[in-house]
Amino acid sequence: METFELIRGSTPLLISMPHNGTAIPENIARCMTEYARTVPDTDWHMDRLYDFAAGLGISVLKPHYSRYLIDLNRPPDDAPLYPGASNTELCPLTCFDESPVYLPGEAPDKLKVKDRVERFWRPYHRQLNDELARLKSTHGFAVLFEAHSIRSEVPRFFDGRLPDFNLGTADGASCDSHLQKLLRGVLQSAKDYTFVVNGRFKGGYNTRHYGAPQSGIHAVQLEQAQCTYMEERYPFAYDEARAKQVKPCLFLLLETMLAWTAECSMAKTPG
Repeated sequence: METFELIRGSTPLLISMPHNGTAIPENIARCMTEYARTVPDTDWHMDRLYDFAAGLGISVLKPHYSRYLIDLNRPPDDAPLYPGASNTELCPLTCFDESPVYLPGEAPDKLKVKDRVERFWRPYHRQLNDELARLKSTHGFAVLFEAHSIRSEVPRFFDGRLPDFNLGTADGASCDSHLQKLLRGVLQSAKDYTFVVNGRFKGGYNTRHYGAPQSGIHAVQLEQAQCTYMEERYPFAYDEARAKQVKPCLFLLLETMLAWTAECSMAKTPG
């Protein structure tokens, strides 16, 4: 099995879905708990939720393998994204509910982690970097949209219920300020949903690492509460009615980003 799938588009926009994958190699799955093998912390159904993106000319990159194998939105040195807060590892040892991922004595050692970095993490990031470079070469700049989702209540990471939409731009460092303002306006206009900008989720490794507005690459992350489009408990079913209601907001976010890129292209001065 290939480690990822890339659909190349014609616009400057790339959607990355680093936690969409669910596959786990059988030899590794045997080392995991029964609960972990259900991969409960997947960003479920991202490809289905954004199934309209390719039709807009947007590139889409998604992995086949689960974040439990290796987290593609963490730095390869496993440095914590949020110092002082609870963080999951590059190769997670615990689920979001803090139950173990691995059976006793089966957690990967440093050599196994290094092997996963080389076999799964680096190929995804080479492709992500290459696609952004292609878009920048073609259009003069590129925009990365990190599509994520999470259960609306995860006490380990935040108190109470998470806002429906959580836009992250690394506190404004990963994208042009006007783009952030436009996206905030879209979320503010979605009266049936709550939102926050640079709240608990400010953007993971990918947003922070690739977002370099001064170099013509802009990055934003959207962490979406899963209750807006699916059942949050096993078997994590897609809810067609809820998804149909929320999709217009996602469509408008992407349309707004595309309109912004068109303005930048016309001005010949991206950002």
